[in-house]
This record gives sequence, C-alpha cells and structure tokens, in this order.
Amino acid sequence: MSEPETLVFLVVIGARFVVPLLIPRFPLPAIVAALVLDGVDQSIFQLFGYDPPGYQSYDKAMDMFYLSIAYLAAMRNWTSRPAFDVLRFLFFYRLVGVVLFELTDWRPLLLIFPNTFEYFFIAYEIVRLRWNPVRVSRRTWVVTAAAIWIFVKLPQEWWIHVAQLDVTDTLRAMPWLVPVLVLLGAGLAAAGWFWLRPRLPARAWDWHVAADPLPEEIDTAAERDRWVTAQGRVWSAATAEKVVLLGLLCIIYGELVPGRRTTDLELFLGVAAFVVVNAAISMAVARRSGNVESLLAAFVARVVLNVAMVAAAGWLLARFGGGFDPAAAVFYVLLLTLILTLDDRFRPVSQVRFGADAARAEISAPSPDRPSGH
Repeated sequence: MSEPETLVFLVVIGARFVVPLLIPRFPLPAIVAALVLDGVDQSIFQLFGYDPPGYQSYDKAMDMFYLSIAYLAAMRNWTSRPAFDVLRFLFFYRLVGVVLFELTDWRPLLLIFPNTFEYFFIAYEIVRLRWNPVRVSRRTWVVTAAAIWIFVKLPQEWWIHVAQLDVTDTLRAMPWLVPVLVLLGAGLAAAGWFWLRPRLPARAWDWHVAADPLPEEIDTAAERDRWVTAQGRVWSAATAEKVVLLGLLCIIYGELVPGRRTTDLELFLGVAAFVVVNAAISMAVARRSGNVESLLAAFVARVVLNVAMVAAAGWLLARFGGGFDPAAAVFYVLLLTLILTLDDRFRPVSQVRFGADAARAEISAPSPDRPSGH
C-alpha cells in the first residue's frame, strides 16, 4: 500500500472501532452512524483508487465488534425483557453464522444467518424515542424481528453476499430504477404519515435520544460492588456467555492475524481461561469495594493487569519452547479487556432491572389461594 492508501485504510478502520463506543450513551444515532460507515467504507476506498485485499473478512470482524458493543449497550439501557431476549438470540445467531463463514468462506451462510440484530436494535430505539418499550408485548417484538428477518435482511443479505451486486453499478445499468425507488420511498413515507401516524399510541415522553439514567439501586460503583458480591459467581451462566461471546469473536479476528500459531480450539480455550481469570479478579475487586466510577479508569487498570498477566504467560510458554506473537497478543488483550469491562459494568444493570421487574410481576400476580376479584 502507498502512504495515502495506508492513511485512508487506518482512518476508516479507526472510525469503525471508535464510533461504536458511543452506542451505550447515544444508542440510535451511534448505531446508525456505524451502519452508515459500514455501508460506505468500500466506497471511500474506491474513491481513493484502493481496494483492500480480503476486506470482506475485515468487514465482518468489525461488524461483529460494533454489534457486540450494541449488545452490551442493550444490557445497560433496555427496559423490556422480552425485547432483550429476542435481541440476545439474534446476536448469538449472527455471531455463530459469521464464525462459520470465516471458517468455511461459504457465502450463503451469511444469508442463512442474517444480521437481523442490527435493525431490530434500531427498531427498539426508534420506539424508545417517544414511547415506553415495556408496554410492547413479547409477541409484537417477535413479529417485528420476523418481519425484519424476512422482508429486509434476507433480500439484503442475498443481494450483498450471494448475488454480490453493487447498488451503484446496478443503478448505472438500470437508471429507470431511480424514479421507481423514489416513488416507492415517497409511498412508504405517505403511508407512514397518513395511515401509521394516526394509529400510534399516545407518546410516553419527549424525545429520548440519549440513554436513560441507570436504576437508582445500581448507579454507583459501590452499589454495583455490593450487588456483585451478593449475587455474582465466577462459575455462572454470565461467565459462560462471556466465554462464548469472546471466544467466537476472537476466532473471527484470529482469521485476520497473519502467521497465527494457534488453532481455533486453542484460541477459544485460551480466551475461556482469560475470561474466567478476569471473572475471578472482578469478584475479588468487588468484595473489596475496589471498583472506580470512571469507565475509562477501570479499562486502563484492567489493561495493565491483563497485559502483565499475558506477559507472564508468554514468559512461561517461552521456557517450554512455546510462545505467541506479541502484537497479536496486545490486540487480543485490548479487545477482550474492552468487552469484559463493558460487560462487568452493564450486565449487573440488566440483571437488577429485569430482576426487579420479575419481582413486581410476581407481587402483582393474583394468589392461587384467593380470588383475583370480588
């Protein structure tokens, strides 16, 4: 690559890593920005006369990074348990599909495992702008996901990944499509304004663009430490989920690392050990009320700790004739530490919020020993 091409590549890649970090605080605008950046990145490269080799794999890896941040942001922000359950399924379904694609390079897998997660997240956040998502039924959320899956993502995934068609080239070859698309867009806008808008429920609040405040019972580091000490476990479903998330994510990124010395299974097991050790450290810190309020400070402290831990592991491996690539190790440490730090911050919020909702539902439910009415 020439120097300008390298600069453009690094700027685009950097933006695709930085923009998603805004999703926890500004969910809708940040994920839309990430989506737009995902859509125009290759056009930017072409504008500078550059076509990065193997960019499809980079693209999928960065997609899963920002989708992972969005999933963790939903832990922090979402108040509807049914919607979150649907989102969790969509996230891990897509994650498995991308891993299989990276391992096999069989493009139809991206059609079989479509990225419905992304648009479902956007749909929820659009609802949250003016309405309370808690009032939306589980059935409605499932139907919403199914509609996005069938009518939006399947055609889109087929177009992009199976047919491998380009919008610009298609419009250039068939210019009559432009007025058709304009009329279609105008028709949808008119239907939304004249048919859908009058049928919308009454607004619950003014515009909600930024994320809502955390629940009062867990909005400080001390409260989070107390909750983790009382409820957290190293060997738990939460730790298992983190192992799966980070293990599969690192397999995706592992396909991009040149000269990797480990198999996918070895990488997954190494990540699993890393996650379990970090879970134990998090529990120990929480028991001593040692967490800090600043997310950045917590991330930096954990990076230092994890780099030291990985360096020690590298020293031990070297004594027995093993080892790993230092640059790749640093990248993995940063990626894993970021996801783990966000998970440790946001997962307790989700569990407290949904646990409180379940408790309220149980209290309000009529007792089987007495009639519910008079």
